[in-house]
Amino acid sequence: MIKRYPSPRSRGGSFARLLLLATLTVSLARSGSRVAPDIESATGSMKNVIIQYRHNPNAADHQKIHARGGALRREWQAIHAAAYAVPAETVSSLAADPEVAYVSPDREVKGSLDYSVETINATIALQAGISGKGIGVAILDSGITTVDDLDGVGKKAGSRVVYSEDFADHSPDAKDHYGHGTHVAGVVAGNGADSTGPKYTYTFHGVAPNVQIINLRVLDKNGRGTDSGVIEAIHRAISLKSKYNIRVMNLSLGRRVFESYTQDPLCQAVEAAWNAGIVVVVAAGNNGRDDTLHTSGYGMINAPGNDPYVITVGAMKTMETPSRSDDLIASYSSKGPTLIDHVVKPDLVAPGNRIIALRAPHSLLGNAYGQNQVLHSAYMRPGDNHPSQDYFELSGTSMAAAMVSGASALLVEQQPWLTPDQVKARLMKTASKTFPATSLSIDPVTGTIYQSEYDIFTIGAGYLDVWAALHGEDANGGSAKSPTAVFDPASATVSVVFDSAGIWGTDPNWSSSVVWGTGVFQHLSSVVWGDSVVWGDTTSLGFSVIWGTSVVWGDAITNTPESVSSVNVLVYGDQ
Repeated sequence: MIKRYPSPRSRGGSFARLLLLATLTVSLARSGSRVAPDIESATGSMKNVIIQYRHNPNAADHQKIHARGGALRREWQAIHAAAYAVPAETVSSLAADPEVAYVSPDREVKGSLDYSVETINATIALQAGISGKGIGVAILDSGITTVDDLDGVGKKAGSRVVYSEDFADHSPDAKDHYGHGTHVAGVVAGNGADSTGPKYTYTFHGVAPNVQIINLRVLDKNGRGTDSGVIEAIHRAISLKSKYNIRVMNLSLGRRVFESYTQDPLCQAVEAAWNAGIVVVVAAGNNGRDDTLHTSGYGMINAPGNDPYVITVGAMKTMETPSRSDDLIASYSSKGPTLIDHVVKPDLVAPGNRIIALRAPHSLLGNAYGQNQVLHSAYMRPGDNHPSQDYFELSGTSMAAAMVSGASALLVEQQPWLTPDQVKARLMKTASKTFPATSLSIDPVTGTIYQSEYDIFTIGAGYLDVWAALHGEDANGGSAKSPTAVFDPASATVSVVFDSAGIWGTDPNWSSSVVWGTGVFQHLSSVVWGDSVVWGDTTSLGFSVIWGTSVVWGDAITNTPESVSSVNVLVYGDQ
C-alpha cells in the first residue's frame, strides 16, 4: 500500500543539484559490501568484531579465525553470528570467506513519575486491578540496585528483581553503579513503597508496579557497553522466557546507525527476541537537536530502534500537569526516517521529560547531579527542602521507552494471547492523534530556541494511551513492521510504503489514516521538504544524508566522546 505526497522543488535549481548529489552518493556507496563502513575506525593491534555467517558458526569457522591469530569471544546460533578478537591487519580480509555474510565492529552502545503515569491513563488501569502481575520484563541497562519500590507486596514478598546477570563487567552482582537502569526500572515497575502512607502527599509509582524484573546489566559504571554484551543479554532473555514469563524487553540504549538493519547484528538480535514472542521496546535516541549532519535532527534514530519490527519510542513533555492536552514533543527526541533503510520511526511517543523515578544509591548519576534529587517538600507532609535519597528526576527517550514497556506488560497481562505484532499495532492504533502543528522549546542552559514539527517522523502514530489500548478488542493478524519512506526523483514525491503482508492497510480498521491519523500526512511534504524547517541553508547536504545509501560519519563525529548529560541522559531536560 502506498501513500504519495508531492515534494516542492527548491528555489534556484537546487532540486536538480539534489538529484545529482543523490546519484553521486549512490555511486560511491559500498553497495553489496560485506564489511561494515566503520570497520577501520577502531584502534589497537587487536580489534573486536562480530561476524555473521550464512550458517550456524562451527568449529571450522572458528579455526579459520584462529589461524589468522584471532580468538573466539562469544557465539550466537540464533543469528548465525560470533564475536572474535582479531589482529587489526586481518580485519579487511575477513569477508573473503564465502561463508561470511557480514563483518562489523563490536560497537559501543550507550543508555540514551509523577504526572507521567496519569498522562498516559495508566492510573486508571491500576485502579482496575491491571498491574502487570505474572509478567516478566527484561531490562537491559546499567543494572538495577534493589530498593524498596521494587519489592513485592507484604513484608515477606521479597524483591521483584527475580534474576540478575552482568554482561558489562561480568561482576558477581548486577548492581547499578551508573544510575540509569534503576531509574528505568522505576518507570516500568516502581510500586511507590517509599512514598506511600499518611505522611506522603504524592506517590511515585511506575506503569506496571507488579511485574517481575529480569535485570540484565549491559552498561558499565559510565553508562557504556558493547554490541556483543547486549546481544549476549538478549539471548539470555530468550532462554529465560519460559521460566520467568518474559513478555517484554526494554532497551533504553542505542548507538548510531552504520548499515542496514538487515546486516546490523544488534538489530538481528532484537528480531530474534521478537520472533521468540517478546515485545521489544527501544528508545529512539536523544539527537533531535543534533544538526551535525545538516538534517535538523531528522534521520537520527539510533540502532536498534531503526529495526522495523521493534517498538521505537520518542519523548513527550508532560508540562507537569496530568492532562495530555498541553503536552508537547521534547525537542531532543530523535526523528526519522532511519538512515539507509528509511524506515518510518518513531512508532509512537510517551512521556520522557523530567520523569521522577528511582534513584540508585551511590551511583554516578545519583551522586553527580544532586539538583535532580526530588525535595522532600514535593511529596511529604510536613516536607523540608532536603533532597530525597529515594527519588530522582531524569529526562530522555530512555524514560519514554520504559513507559511503553510498562504499558506492554499491562496489555499482555490482560490479554496474554497477544503477539508482539498485535501489541505494537494496538498501542499505535489507540495512541492519541491530537497535536499542535508546531511548538517551540528553549534550552534551559544555552537559551537556544528549537521549533518542532508534528510530522510522521517526529511523533509516529501518536501519544501512548494505556487505557485506550486496554479497551481495544481488535487484534488483526500479520506483521506490524513499520513502513518505509521512499523518494522518487522522477516525480519528486515522497511515498510511505506499507508491507503487503502486514497489518496496515489489510482492512479499513487498520488503514494508515486510522493508525497514524491524518495530521501527520497533511504536514508530511511541507515538513520533510521545507527548506527553512529541515534542510536550512545546506539543502544538498541534508538530502544526501537522509536519502543516500551509505553513511559516512567522518572522524569528527565517530571519535567525538558523547557526554552523559547530552546523550545518555538529559539531566536538565527540555523546557
